[in-house]
Amino acid sequence: MGYVRIPAMVMAAVLLMTCVSLGDKPNIVIILVDDMGYGDPGCFNSDSKIATPNIDSLARSGMRFTDAHAPGPLCHMSRYGLLTGQYPFRVEVQPWRTRPLIAAGRMTIASLAQENGYRTAMVGKWHLGFQEDGYDKPLPGGPVDRGFQSYFGIRASTDIPPYFYIRGNRVVEPPTSYIGTNHSDGWSRVQGAFWRAGGIAPNLQLKNVLPDFTNEAVTVIEGHASTTKNDRKPLLLYLAYPAPHTPWLPSPEYAGRSDVGSYGDFMMMVDDQIGRVLKAIDDAQLSDDTMVILSSDNGPMWFEADAARFGHDSSGGLRGMKADAWEGGHRMPFVIRWPEYVEPGTTSDELICFTDFLATFADLFGTKLPEAAGPDSFSFLSALTGVSAKDSPRRPNFVMQAGSDASMMTIRQGDWKLITGIGSGGFSRREQDETPKPGDPPGQLYNLEKDRVEADNLYAEHPEIVARLTAELNQVVSSGRSRP
Repeated sequence: MGYVRIPAMVMAAVLLMTCVSLGDKPNIVIILVDDMGYGDPGCFNSDSKIATPNIDSLARSGMRFTDAHAPGPLCHMSRYGLLTGQYPFRVEVQPWRTRPLIAAGRMTIASLAQENGYRTAMVGKWHLGFQEDGYDKPLPGGPVDRGFQSYFGIRASTDIPPYFYIRGNRVVEPPTSYIGTNHSDGWSRVQGAFWRAGGIAPNLQLKNVLPDFTNEAVTVIEGHASTTKNDRKPLLLYLAYPAPHTPWLPSPEYAGRSDVGSYGDFMMMVDDQIGRVLKAIDDAQLSDDTMVILSSDNGPMWFEADAARFGHDSSGGLRGMKADAWEGGHRMPFVIRWPEYVEPGTTSDELICFTDFLATFADLFGTKLPEAAGPDSFSFLSALTGVSAKDSPRRPNFVMQAGSDASMMTIRQGDWKLITGIGSGGFSRREQDETPKPGDPPGQLYNLEKDRVEADNLYAEHPEIVARLTAELNQVVSSGRSRP
């Protein structure tokens, strides 16, 4: 199965080719939220107990992708793949606290856009490392050194100290104050209003980070709109919210508004912040010229006990959660609105990964990626418009490393999914199935068409499929690339 062919496909193709040939490229706004599950937005889960009217409205105006995947089930892994078009298992991602993860000279979606005449801006959570040498000095290796012309944000999550804002490559105010560890009653130690102890900038309040980023994004959009059309370059804005990742800090006006505790309240606040950004695009009269992309970086921090207690399945019927090799860890809600090119209210079951942004944008810009760029990037432009460059192959498979077990890999091809170990490989409790017993299969094989919840392990019944997928997985890993 593939993309849903839109009714005005021929017209869309003509418009798209005209757009590229005249250089009148669309603005691109990527909104990446943090730890939102597949089952949180109502447009992906009709049984969701969290009201998400702005995300739902975006889906009604655009296309929902039901088989979109983060390149890794954790924050830094996912963001690395999104920006570079390279699977994060190909680099060492753990040292993000001490050095930049994206190598100097590696093409990113921002550097590609800038090369093609875009103004590029990032707001929000980076989580891909800086070369830190004191907070009174520049922070090399961050967004402004990897293709973004402006940046305002934080180095990582709002539960990982030190806490301070960065503008460009300079610390706005150093973390000279101290904040103690915080936990919330009624939740696990890593849920609720949880943050770790450490340094914090004296004037930074964790509860204000989310709205501060919205304010900055609105300022970027308004500034873009204020430029005269003759002087205006198209805009690429990457807005990386650090929410609803912990700490869950809904403003007082959201407290108690959902039936899902502080998580649901905070998720409603996130949806409202997204609404503010969409309104800014509308108010600036940029909606018709703007592609808006919305997704989440990985699965939710939501245990089975939480689903049972609140009657809300943040993973939307998928098995697992954040960090897991199971679908709940990496299958993401994914929406694109692009007026005149994408038919409103449509759905695609195309297999895509965040690494595909780079090739898709290159396809849109009418340019070819250098051989070394985006080694795991495939264009999904045809899923949106029905037209694509002739030499842009569709994604043949998807490969990922689990979040907590570096030796556990997964490969998806067609309906089949192979996991090279037992258990979740992530944060879900593995208990008895963590280690195979004598006679048990050493891995997991699922047919997702028939078994979306990954309940029926077919590893022992289909050794030929296991062998084929294992060989393909080894080829993708050893070759250093999956894009031809």
